[in-house]
Amino acid sequence: MKQIRKPSHPGVFFKFTILDERNISITSAAENLGITRKALSEFVNEKTKCSHAMARRLSEATGTSVAVWINMQAKLDTWEAENMELGSSVIPFALQA
Repeated sequence: MKQIRKPSHPGVFFKFTILDERNISITSAAENLGITRKALSEFVNEKTKCSHAMARRLSEATGTSVAVWINMQAKLDTWEAENMELGSSVIPFALQA
């Protein structure tokens, strides 16, 4: 079933539910996660996807599971794929009898 509302990017979710709620700066959070400030900034500003390594770091730092972050990214990726313009039509394969 096609989802209508675009899911939140995991970086936006992290920013609002973790950083903003706990008043943690990007710089401080990046240090805790063991990544650069630039890498975290790009993540929370939706410029990069949630990699497996980032999901693992986020799970360790927040006490959540890796699956939470991977699934959030997968839902966003699925929505984007379902809503992308293909640029040309696709002809379905015929069923074999």
